[in-house]
Amino acid sequence: VQLQASGGGLVQPGGSLTLSCAVSGRTSNRAAIVWFRQAPGKEREGVSYIKNSDGTTLYANSVKGRFTISRDNTKSTVYLQMSNLKPEDTAIYTCATGWATLDPYAMDYWGEGTQVTVSS
Repeated sequence: VQLQASGGGLVQPGGSLTLSCAVSGRTSNRAAIVWFRQAPGKEREGVSYIKNSDGTTLYANSVKGRFTISRDNTKSTVYLQMSNLKPEDTAIYTCATGWATLDPYAMDYWGEGTQVTVSS
């Protein structure tokens, strides 16, 4: 299984950005695609996941109401729509697959990250 995150960039506070995670290979129906982020000097944080089986989603409290995770099965791609971005959202965002949890230790495969910088 391979995952590749893309779509990062520089955005002003209050702005929006959409990240993409392209997935190749076969993933378990019990698994989920999970977005994580890591800011300099901070631990990796689980942001959101979407289950392969039924599309159930979950969000960290820090992004609830601002971020939306979705998927396009025809393109094998998961998206993370981010709005009302804040400077504290600045981080390297990475997608992974594993159990449906925001725990990074429960992931089986990781992609490379994409940098998101929120600054005026």
